[in-house]
Amino acid sequence: MMRTANPALNAKTFDLASTGSGVMTIQGTVSRTAMLLALLFASTLLTWNPAAPQNGTGWIMIGGIAGFIVALITIFNKKSAPVTAPIYAVCEGLLLGGISSLFEARFPGIVMQAVLLTFGTLGALLLAYTSHLIRPTENFKLGVCAATGGVALFYMASWILGFFGIGIPMIYGSGPIGIGLSAVVVVIAALNLVLDFDFIEQGAEQGAPKYMEWYAAFGLIVTLVWLYMEILRLLSKLNRR
Repeated sequence: MMRTANPALNAKTFDLASTGSGVMTIQGTVSRTAMLLALLFASTLLTWNPAAPQNGTGWIMIGGIAGFIVALITIFNKKSAPVTAPIYAVCEGLLLGGISSLFEARFPGIVMQAVLLTFGTLGALLLAYTSHLIRPTENFKLGVCAATGGVALFYMASWILGFFGIGIPMIYGSGPIGIGLSAVVVVIAALNLVLDFDFIEQGAEQGAPKYMEWYAAFGLIVTLVWLYMEILRLLSKLNRR
């Protein structure tokens, strides 16, 4: 049974996929992921301006809202992934470029550190997965899914409380509790990559339709963006101490 906490990659994804021209392959998914990353980086450059980070606030809103809408369309209409996945990557690039500029303006050098740690984590976990040092058992998958769900509920509750002027300073602050929580979330986000690798491998083995390469690449980008944002948040807390 396939299990993943990624909202874009769930246990029913391939069950709902219909046959089409060609089948999904791991190499094809890798190529699609590289294309999406290239688009993401290119659009990031459009809003990257740490010298005047306030100029990117509008792009942050546009990228965030548009990216969320496109992500929902992709999740509920998987066959649209060859078109919507690239659009999603561009939207996320606009969002990340603006947000990264804000962090870089306050903590010079933090963005490069976050990028290197994100791709370093991706490479390390991919190596561990392919060498069978990490194999996602059902208990492993269940634990990561439960932890990811807990993080999502926590963020949602914090967002709702924010509308009533209620904050949680110890959690979002740079104290031991805030740093510890961010470190835990980074680990949970990273472990989701292992589930994504396993999910993509099983999809290729089951002969999913060719368009699922784009969809699987989209799901992997979702996890990488989340991991990068959490690493950036953790580094900012460490820099504030």
